[in-house]
Amino acid sequence: MSVLAIGLSHRTAPVALLERVSVTGDALAKLLYDVQQDPCVAEAMVVSTCNRVEVYVTVDRFHAAVTAVTGLLGVHSGVPVEELTPHLYVHYEERAVEHLFSMVCGLDSMVVGEGQILGQVRQALKLGQRHGTVGATLNELVQQALRVGKRAHHETGIDKAGASLVSAGLALAGDLAGRRALVVGAGSMSSLAAVTLARAGVTDIVVANRTYERGARLAESVGGRAVGFAAVADELAEADIVITCTGAGRHVITPGMLSRPAFLLDLALPHDIDPGVRAVPGVTLVDLETIQESGIGSRGGAAVESVRALVAEELRAYLDAERAARVTPTVVALRSKAASVVESELGRLLMRVPDLDEKARDEVAMTVQRVVDKLLHEPTVRVKQLATCPGGDHYAEALRELFNLDPKMPEAVREVEL
Repeated sequence: MSVLAIGLSHRTAPVALLERVSVTGDALAKLLYDVQQDPCVAEAMVVSTCNRVEVYVTVDRFHAAVTAVTGLLGVHSGVPVEELTPHLYVHYEERAVEHLFSMVCGLDSMVVGEGQILGQVRQALKLGQRHGTVGATLNELVQQALRVGKRAHHETGIDKAGASLVSAGLALAGDLAGRRALVVGAGSMSSLAAVTLARAGVTDIVVANRTYERGARLAESVGGRAVGFAAVADELAEADIVITCTGAGRHVITPGMLSRPAFLLDLALPHDIDPGVRAVPGVTLVDLETIQESGIGSRGGAAVESVRALVAEELRAYLDAERAARVTPTVVALRSKAASVVESELGRLLMRVPDLDEKARDEVAMTVQRVVDKLLHEPTVRVKQLATCPGGDHYAEALRELFNLDPKMPEAVREVEL
């Protein structure tokens, strides 16, 4: 099985199209289920954020899988395939792994180096595990990608290369100190927004959330005040700065709800704020398109180059380990067959020399085993080394042909010391 990644992001599609394709909640689970049920697909994971929608699958047929996944993206989003296809990218095998590693490190984000993507990919993995669509291959790959992402953030300056989306958006708001802020939502992005506001000197922070208790916890953590979602309209009448990220899938703030000048930052996809608010006097709306066009945080300099080198190093190590693992069944099969031959020949010897005492039998058995081990040691070590080279699979194939091995036989997968 090979890894295939199909998706679209802020780099390939306008935010308006990403908004249409974006899936959350039950819709995300349904897309995940339908992808995994396709005959071409063995495992599946979907990463859906404000910047991207990507489907990762393990497949044995490339073209059929691309067609199937693309079709399902079209069906679930309601976007015709012919409209969707020009904005899609397709990564396969090595390129799919490289893309995932780079993405988790923040290299593919709208704001370079933002750390939110680590948590988003982790959530995508958990969702796949919970619904049984992620198996050993994707689990191992994504776990490794998360380790690469953590290493990038710990060992390089990528965290400082670009601000978070929140910081990038608020950079357009001017001085924040002494202003009154309303945060709508209490998820991870809203939590980051509240903390960022507090650090910037905003001392009057109100959090509005559908689940009051969750909003209250966030408000308490930044010395703010919580209100119910129904109070949003009233709070807008007092707020200077409004940040939204609810995942509601509809507009929660409309022009008629605004009666005073305010800076609005909409980080949701689909959007929380009706773009029509821009027509309200004194109102400034910054959304993902605005951040994308501003270019804030899109450059990373030396830190980006450091992360790229790290990704290249980790990619080589991952691919070497994967290629070596591919020959393991062949090596196990060879060892298993050798063990069977030794057992058979020792049995024949005992039948011909039944009076051989126990000490002599043990010595003969150990001698024969040592001979076999020494004969097999070099080829099994070398085939693992050669497996990491281009065309390395051919060496394992040669072993299978020469020794008439079948790595799929039951005896080939039993525990054998390598």
